[in-house]
Amino acid sequence: MTNDTHSSQTNRSSRTATLVIVAHPDLEHSRINRRLAEELVRRGNVTVHRLYEAYPDEKIDIASEQALLLAHDRIVLQFPFFWYSSPSLLKKWMDEVFEFGWAHGPGGVKLNGKELIIAISSGGSPSMYQAGGFHNYSYGELLRPFQQTANLTGMIYRSPFVIGRIREVSDEQLEKYAAEYADYVEGEKALSGTTSA
Repeated sequence: MTNDTHSSQTNRSSRTATLVIVAHPDLEHSRINRRLAEELVRRGNVTVHRLYEAYPDEKIDIASEQALLLAHDRIVLQFPFFWYSSPSLLKKWMDEVFEFGWAHGPGGVKLNGKELIIAISSGGSPSMYQAGGFHNYSYGELLRPFQQTANLTGMIYRSPFVIGRIREVSDEQLEKYAAEYADYVEGEKALSGTTSA
């Protein structure tokens, strides 16, 4: 699978310029995240940037990443929900790219007005992610650090896209989710209740 950082932008003339950061440490073996990314690439309306493929040594080109962010109005962070958070490279990417004076702090206005969408896959069911459930908190509550990051950087936080019970998702359901995800990321449709947090 190639990194489509600059090749998936062909049909976007009247659409919001959308960048999807796919942060899965083993995307080739991920049934869910791989299929979601493939659907976006197939449609060709957004920029798909595979973080682990771009930086196998985890040495992030900050200027290049900031330029990518500046060129897009909607930012999507797609990742498996590991230990109530993101994979380590995405955290490092945010730490380094969202610099003080660039993304926040005095003069840090470069992300102001951009949209932020979080898209996660999880092994747990929605009933496990609620008060009194196995994990005690909802997906929305556990994603609050991302929401606060959006607040701090002046971004507009949109509803997260969540696929739970990933081991139980049938091929037919996965195709439906991939289409719903692409529609949502492209701004074509609001989320249905089936996959939102």
